[in-house]
Amino acid sequence: MRIIAGLAKGHTIKAPKGQSTRPTLDRVRESVFNVLSNWGLYKVSVLDLFSGTGAFALEALSRGASQAISVDKRTKKLIKENAIHCHLEDKIDILSMMIPQVGAKLAEQTFDYIFSDPPYEKGLIQETIQMVDTYHLLKPTGYLILERHEREEYSLPDTMECIRTQSFGYTRVDYCRIRT
Repeated sequence: MRIIAGLAKGHTIKAPKGQSTRPTLDRVRESVFNVLSNWGLYKVSVLDLFSGTGAFALEALSRGASQAISVDKRTKKLIKENAIHCHLEDKIDILSMMIPQVGAKLAEQTFDYIFSDPPYEKGLIQETIQMVDTYHLLKPTGYLILERHEREEYSLPDTMECIRTQSFGYTRVDYCRIRT
């Protein structure tokens, strides 16, 4: 895995050993960032849930995001190592907690982009949506990006809508926003 563009372009990032983490493929991340670059990446705030390697947050920072918070219960040390390797450690906060605690911890903040890539088919996509909605973590002009298995379904609150879906084999990436 590597950072695709920006200040840290070409830096490799480590993934945890074993099958417990499924890092987002470079080609999926590149496609997501191609979409986001059309909406703007400079000086945005990013929340990366189920962060694993920290790749999404680090890619966003490399491309000009001003702030990123990376959340993963198990891989805080690995994310920190990857941030240091990419020379982005001063722009990232890393939280080691579960989704139910994240909302309360970040309740006073809002984000331009919230990326969620939980373990597939465990109901965590729905939990993410509920947390983001309950704590109003998404800016009115922001996007919630959900990576999921094609069979995993969810429902959005009436205040949100899905405006785009990308398919990569059995992986789906949905772009959701607050209804205007």
